[in-house]
Amino acid sequence: MAKTKIAYFCQSCGYESPKWLGKCPSCQQWNTFVEEILEKSNASIPNWKSSPASSQRANKPVEVADITFKEEHRLLTPDKEFNRVLGGGIVAGSLVLIGGEPGIGKSTLMLQLALNMPNVKVLYVSGEESDHQIKMRAERLVSLDTQQTRAKNKELKDEFGKGCFILTETSTQNIFKQIEELQPDILVIDSIQTLHSSHVESTPGSVSQVRECTAELLRFAKETSTPVFLIGHITKDGMIAGPKILEHMVDTVLQFEGDRHHVYRILRTIKNRFGSSSELGIYEMLGEGLREVSNPSEILLSQRDEPLSGITISATLEGMRPMLIETQALVSTSAYGTPQRTATGFDTKRMSMLLAVLEKRCGFRLGAKDVFLNITGGIRVEDPAIDLGLAAAIISSHEDIPIPFKTCFAGEIGLSGEIRAVNRIEQRIAEAQKLGFEQIFISKYNMPTAAKDKNRLDLSRYTIDVKVVGRIEEVFGLLFG
Repeated sequence: MAKTKIAYFCQSCGYESPKWLGKCPSCQQWNTFVEEILEKSNASIPNWKSSPASSQRANKPVEVADITFKEEHRLLTPDKEFNRVLGGGIVAGSLVLIGGEPGIGKSTLMLQLALNMPNVKVLYVSGEESDHQIKMRAERLVSLDTQQTRAKNKELKDEFGKGCFILTETSTQNIFKQIEELQPDILVIDSIQTLHSSHVESTPGSVSQVRECTAELLRFAKETSTPVFLIGHITKDGMIAGPKILEHMVDTVLQFEGDRHHVYRILRTIKNRFGSSSELGIYEMLGEGLREVSNPSEILLSQRDEPLSGITISATLEGMRPMLIETQALVSTSAYGTPQRTATGFDTKRMSMLLAVLEKRCGFRLGAKDVFLNITGGIRVEDPAIDLGLAAAIISSHEDIPIPFKTCFAGEIGLSGEIRAVNRIEQRIAEAQKLGFEQIFISKYNMPTAAKDKNRLDLSRYTIDVKVVGRIEEVFGLLFG
């Protein structure tokens, strides 16, 4: 007979307690414990094949020198942006978690990937939509020209959707039965919060169910070398719903974000065991689905007919990709006693630091001014290299003097007013030159004085005018005279 056990779990972090607690000792949150019924059988919980022999295997310690290493095989998708954020393609046996707000396009992204994988068998498991709803979504993801071509060509009509199998199921036991019969190359779960396992008696979406279902899928992925993609919900705070251990169990965590009032979506890497954890992919949401944006600098730079004050262009990096973004600032006299400080897409505390440096080191009186900053395109930037561009935009708006066209900035500002060096300055300069900019301001500390330095920056190979500055006063002297 199964032995029933009642436990209390924190809905915020997954902490388990034998009794109810008002405050979680792990995450310090109040009133987050809920009661869940656990069922522990005498035998160990079976894996995805229900074979106890594989779960009883014992590994032996091996020296590092005796371990044979071979480069992991990666499956390339037609989506280059998706390949970039994964580190170069899909790794066999990897478990990828994709989180995002409701309606942002998570299901559209994964269904579009499943439909466009040639010669690959993909099983799309949905616990939120019926097969008819998924069929309607799949038809919308095909462009009008392709639909007309398929209507005329019977062979193309028959080929549509080949290799993509849809399963509307929420029980993990039934899902694994279908997996054994189909043997897919890629498995997509939409979403992990809708699955439930018969080994746990709590409701779907609870901490125990999410943890157990993810553990079963993890065993399946590692034992069969099948890539598994999990779509996850997020909380009102923007964190992935469920226990924090969910993010530790998976190999890769991707965040799909964007503004509902903008057509652009950003796929950001938060964790990646097989590549860089700072990559970024940009998509454009259209009626036919998501279109990958190969050159994000063009969409982040607005087309202006006349020079306007308070607008500058900064060179930033997202992972291995250089981008030019437009930074806007508005400085006006405060109508109330307390001036407002508002930043969109930028850290407000760092903006206050920049304002203090401008007032202390440069003599600009900004204490009684309202200051508003905005990073265009709906993205959030944490690269300190945009400090110089933001400072120039603030002074440009304060003095109402436009920054010259085709001028770019790349530099970090220190508390003493010095322009600090930034990493990979060559890629930033090359990106500005490629987009037709005429001059770029960089730090003189990016120019090593030792002639024997191998990393010495050679400016002779650039056609763009590189302005080398050491302090913020020099920048304002060159810009405003």
